Amino acid sequence: MGAAGDTGGYDSPAEQTVDRTLSRLRRIDSRPDPAVEAPPPAGGPLTLADLYRDHRMRLVRLAVLLVDEPATAEDVVQEAFTGLHRHWTGLRDEAAAVGYLRTAVVNGSRSVLRRRRTAREYVAPHQVNARSAESLAMLSAEHQAVVDALGTLPPRQREVLVLRYYGGLSEAEIAEAAGITRGTVKSTASRALDTVARVMAERSGGR
Repeated sequence: MGAAGDTGGYDSPAEQTVDRTLSRLRRIDSRPDPAVEAPPPAGGPLTLADLYRDHRMRLVRLAVLLVDEPATAEDVVQEAFTGLHRHWTGLRDEAAAVGYLRTAVVNGSRSVLRRRRTAREYVAPHQVNARSAESLAMLSAEHQAVVDALGTLPPRQREVLVLRYYGGLSEAEIAEAAGITRGTVKSTASRALDTVARVMAERSGGR
């Protein structure tokens, strides 16, 4: 995966398109949320409240991109923070805490998707919350098409692309968060990008 920030090049046009879309979404979601209390003066010890304020929105977006439902994504992230609270004393620092949260969100999203498959029924999407709707509304038609194409991928392929290009993670970090090897990360990303390119070509050709 040769996204900008690694080698400065891309292995395929699909990779460039996915990176451009999810990077755009990441920048939108990184803006301060006016509904969240401003951070206290620097210098105090890191707290759960600090992590919640600084990382919750991007974790919710990560979960939305994995499970498609904003309301369910909110639940997944809330469960992740609940688990973090239980393991708080055993974590070394902020990086370890954020790594725990990412892995918990990926695992929670997988559980949601497994329950859907087991039930063998379509779960109607919840209404997108205001913040998520605002983010998506600011995407161009091309970016919207990429998000739609991501939604057609099998769960693991979607996880790898979302963690890489929205989460900005390295192959090693993706492997840790998703519980797979680095080799599997690379091969999964390659298959996923091929599928995104095919889906987008089919849909653009059908217009």
